[in-house]
Amino acid sequence: MTAKIIDGNKIAGEIREDIKKRVKKLKEKPGLAVVLVGENPASKVYVSFKEKDSKEVGFHSALKKLKDNINEVDLVNEVDKLNQDPKIHGMIVQLPLPKHINPQLIIDSILPHKDADGFTAVNMGNLFIGNNRIVSATPKGVMKLIESTGVNLEGKHAVVVGRSNIVGKPISILLQQKHCTVTMCHSRSKPLEEYTKQADILVAAVGKPKMITGDMLKPGAIVIDVGINRVEGKLVGDVDFESAKKVAGYITPVPGGVGPMTRAMLLENTLECMALAPRK
Repeated sequence: MTAKIIDGNKIAGEIREDIKKRVKKLKEKPGLAVVLVGENPASKVYVSFKEKDSKEVGFHSALKKLKDNINEVDLVNEVDKLNQDPKIHGMIVQLPLPKHINPQLIIDSILPHKDADGFTAVNMGNLFIGNNRIVSATPKGVMKLIESTGVNLEGKHAVVVGRSNIVGKPISILLQQKHCTVTMCHSRSKPLEEYTKQADILVAAVGKPKMITGDMLKPGAIVIDVGINRVEGKLVGDVDFESAKKVAGYITPVPGGVGPMTRAMLLENTLECMALAPRK
């Protein structure tokens, strides 16, 4: 058996086309701003992709580049300028930030209805109580990839490897909302394969290259690889794709799986931010 590839590029492209059609019908252009602090090479690449996507669908796109020695007060003030800008409906602060800056402090300075990444405590709290207003872009994209398989999720056992605030925790809540039984694993879940072998749905989001191998999977499982790791100049996921595809029923590649979906969900979230904006 060879797994069916879940093509994130294809699904994301279809979503962008739909957004482009929706934008053409709007009187006002949706505005997405990105705050980039410092010269992190990976962050600069991600931001360039986001700018390209925004222009492709007809958004107003703004990029605010700031030096990596900026202090927290000045950074909050820069974010607040975007909060007050009527042309900006959604914004993100590109992570990671320099070590001297508290990332949650900066994220929580974004008005909740402009939080296109869904990372503010308000939006995370809404997700926790089932009031899904703006859902974190990566977990939202992961759910769309899982649902694209057409598999009925109700009653399925989902195992999430990784418990970050950005992916692991929110995806576990979204899976519970679809009536999955969810197990969360982390560095102290040993032996890990005892849990992964039970998974009808496995989401790997730990940032360790190829740590999930084919012999750790349940045959026919849906495997979603969130990991992006650079090894010898190549991008690889947290899942050993070659061995896993021989066991899984469905699997996402790296690159071309979750990454494009995260960017597409950022655009979708910006439209939702625009809809949530207070009316004058």
